Amino acid sequence: MDPNSVLFNKLPDDIFLPLSGQNRQIYEVVLLELADLFFDEDLIDPFIPKDLVRSTIETAVVRYGIRRWSAEGDDEGESDIPLSSAEYTNRIYRRLVQTGWLEEEQRIYRTYVLLSPANSYLLRSLTAIARLEKRSYGGAVLNVLSSLESAIADPEGRGITLAEAAETATDFSAHLTDMLLGLRELKINLSGSSTPQEIVRGFFDRFVEHILVSDYKTLKTKNNPFRFRRKILSMMRDLQFDPLKVDQLSKHYQMQYELGIDEAEALVQQHINRIIRIFESVDQRLAAIDDFRYQLEKRVADTVRYMDKTTPGMAARLSRLIAEVAKKGDNELPRVSTLDEAAFISPSSVRSPIRRRIETKPRIIKQAEIDPKVLELRQLFKEWKERREVKVDRIEAYLDEQFAGRSELNATEFRIDSIEDYICFSYVRHLNSLGKKARKTTERYQIKFEDRYVNVADMVECRGFVIHRNTGTHNAR
Repeated sequence: MDPNSVLFNKLPDDIFLPLSGQNRQIYEVVLLELADLFFDEDLIDPFIPKDLVRSTIETAVVRYGIRRWSAEGDDEGESDIPLSSAEYTNRIYRRLVQTGWLEEEQRIYRTYVLLSPANSYLLRSLTAIARLEKRSYGGAVLNVLSSLESAIADPEGRGITLAEAAETATDFSAHLTDMLLGLRELKINLSGSSTPQEIVRGFFDRFVEHILVSDYKTLKTKNNPFRFRRKILSMMRDLQFDPLKVDQLSKHYQMQYELGIDEAEALVQQHINRIIRIFESVDQRLAAIDDFRYQLEKRVADTVRYMDKTTPGMAARLSRLIAEVAKKGDNELPRVSTLDEAAFISPSSVRSPIRRRIETKPRIIKQAEIDPKVLELRQLFKEWKERREVKVDRIEAYLDEQFAGRSELNATEFRIDSIEDYICFSYVRHLNSLGKKARKTTERYQIKFEDRYVNVADMVECRGFVIHRNTGTHNAR
């Protein structure tokens, strides 16, 4: 085994001593304060003056009222003697330096304090555990989606974002596991509670405030983050069978990680498969979480029901009632006719736990078929409507056909052979009513009406007229 890969070869041997002794609560408070100092976003130089570190420790001692100290290995039996804040600070600082949490470096006349990389990572991890910051499912899934879109869109320039997507997906998967284990731990704690008040208080303090509101409730909303799951899986499966993009990603990995081409391609495939496995198993893991949720809410609902039946003096009253019933004979006991009473067995009771959500089974959506006769009628109506539509070019074509090279035409000489001809003939007598779109046509013809009515093609009876074609305009056309 490579000694460089062993965990404790990267950390000081005594680094966990302060957190395992009788003063561990004191060191916890101090380390959290030092984390704010060393991990400040505005910190440019990681070498912090010793005076500033000591003042931060003393501030924590004063703020949290640390006044109890248990003797440690280098103390000289002075644990019972009251110490000042400065003396507490000296002991804590010396202990952190001795166990390897803090390192000192001398620069000319000043002493600076720093954290080694391994210690810095460990302190960040412990700080995250202590504060249990809420996680955002939507943010995690969107980070995976945006990283994948970036990698697929530009595999040669931003292919490394595939590795970031795989890492984010791994963290997301670990958080799902932590959530399930948190529910299990809460269930065990509630089972060990001796009083109903503790059960209800623990349920609301831990489940509702920390797990339900920040995590579980997010999964039950319309805009839940898993609506992007299908898109992510589709992108990954397409990428699996796209040798060109896989080759481009492999070359980018090869350059970024300084690997051989085969190792880089294996790493790309590993990241793709990891993302697919995580998002394919989401439904099963959510079902397990939902099962734990149901058990928790059922236990709390039962507790609330029994609490509702418990009032001061109830035990004594029940004892007297049982004693009186025991004195009576079997024939004197009233029969119970029903148990279906208010607040006892009622499906609408507020104490009833929420039922498990039944997953909606997928169904095939079939497009409704339209009757061919309806389609035929629609087409006929469309054609009929189009034939009745008034168009200037149709009127001009009708007039050219009727004139047949002549310059003058009488109303009775017009032919009407179709519905289109009928519409055109109707508007020949009223060209001015077509407005601007028929201006050029109106300028080409002159109509002189007569004081008599004529019959045209046995279809139209109208006022007689003679229409003249302006020769100059016709020739210009």
